[in-house]
Amino acid sequence: MGYQKLSFNLPTDYTDEDLRTKIAKKIRLSEFIYNIETKSLDARNKGNIHWQINVEVFAKSIKGFSPKPAKLNIPYKKRSQKVLVVGSGPAGFFSAYVLQKAGFQTTIIEQGKEVIARASAIKNFESTGQFDVLANYATGEGGAGTFSDGKLTARSKHASQEKQFVLDSYIEAGAPEEIAYLSHPHLGSDNLITLVKKLRERFQEIGGKIEFETALEDIVVKNGKVVEAKTSKGVIVADYYFVAPGHSSYSTYRMLINRGVKFNNKNFAIGSRVEHPQSLINKAQWGRETLPSVSSAEYRLTYNSSDSLSVYSFCMCPGGIIVPSTSVAGSSVVNGMSYFSRSGQFANSACVVAVDLKDLLQKEVSPLESLDWIDQLEQSFFKKTNSYKIPACSIFDFIKEKESLPLTATSYPLGLEPTVLWEMFPSKLSEAMRSGLVDFSRKMKGFEEGQIMGLESKTSSPIQVLRDDSLRCFGFDNLYVIGEGSGHSGGIISSAVDGIKVAESLL
Repeated sequence: MGYQKLSFNLPTDYTDEDLRTKIAKKIRLSEFIYNIETKSLDARNKGNIHWQINVEVFAKSIKGFSPKPAKLNIPYKKRSQKVLVVGSGPAGFFSAYVLQKAGFQTTIIEQGKEVIARASAIKNFESTGQFDVLANYATGEGGAGTFSDGKLTARSKHASQEKQFVLDSYIEAGAPEEIAYLSHPHLGSDNLITLVKKLRERFQEIGGKIEFETALEDIVVKNGKVVEAKTSKGVIVADYYFVAPGHSSYSTYRMLINRGVKFNNKNFAIGSRVEHPQSLINKAQWGRETLPSVSSAEYRLTYNSSDSLSVYSFCMCPGGIIVPSTSVAGSSVVNGMSYFSRSGQFANSACVVAVDLKDLLQKEVSPLESLDWIDQLEQSFFKKTNSYKIPACSIFDFIKEKESLPLTATSYPLGLEPTVLWEMFPSKLSEAMRSGLVDFSRKMKGFEEGQIMGLESKTSSPIQVLRDDSLRCFGFDNLYVIGEGSGHSGGIISSAVDGIKVAESLL
């Protein structure tokens, strides 16, 4: 069967029949099959917003052959070696999934609760303010990404075999097929709850084991080799240890550092969440408040300040909500999430400043000191309200450094407290955020009318593990730290891919 690639521009409310008609007219054939390769919304010209669609068309009379897509090769053989994977986020789960498919005896331990119980605990937290350390927005089955927008974008646009394996696994578990070709795909938390459970069941069906409410407390190391893991439910002995702590498990970081695992500081980002009515963002991006068949507009904004600090929007959640995402009691951290439909009345995004802590504090800082600094900042935001209400002000007030505008409606479920927010950050960060907000307000009409709130401190890990050429922790024979908690990845896709690649290095 022959193969040809074609590109089309189609209105936002096009139908499958419209696309088939376009293809038939182009190739002058009525019998063919097609596959959407990529699809992205082009809103550069507000008078002509459309989808850019690339398709692969197959028909007997077309000349040319389709390149066979590369599939991830997981060589199976029955193995006696045991692998302990700590953490069930994307990196932990997909590394365990690949290793189990390859024949290892793989066990995942997860300090939090399974995903359905986790969802119930989060609902209770939002209605009562009662925090569950084992089931919250950062902790529990599926990791922090389960209760977010479920974005599947990655820094690398390369369609690697590992990335394709992750997308195929989600689709096989029931995810919409559009995640394979949309330029900015997302799953939504409503879908992720189901997908995480189904993937776990598939892992168990092929012999994998998972233990919930089982925390890693310590490792025993002899001559550069981990000989056992001490958990809250007893000792586990394995041949290999994969630790996927996520970027919020500072207690795990500290334990690993105290056991000789080497980490370096890395740049990270600190800031707040900004929120606007979704209709305002739609009008700014599209020139109108609604667009046929597209639920909500997105944005990405960047600014470089005069002293070289980079300010940017991060993890933008159209039609989403702002959520309390701390992993420990007595700290305050915010994040954004949305459901698959992205149909909520608010849009939110982080507004963050890239931070080099050595430069910010004007002194040498150890990895442990970096963790302590962030801990103290998160605790200060909690102490400001002595609850999970979050400090907030209008963006206009933040820019002008004055208190004048009252707070308006918000998606945040536990309440806002009017605060001189800019005084809660180091002055250098506040100045950079202010300059960024001014620039964003120039670029997007009405941006200054929104609100800015809370502390966004978990954009990525502040430290990075040192790895050898085999991706093991430097100086260790059988210990691997993977995913966002390693400092070598960020987000669902890149973390899952990191976990898979480290698993492949063991294979």
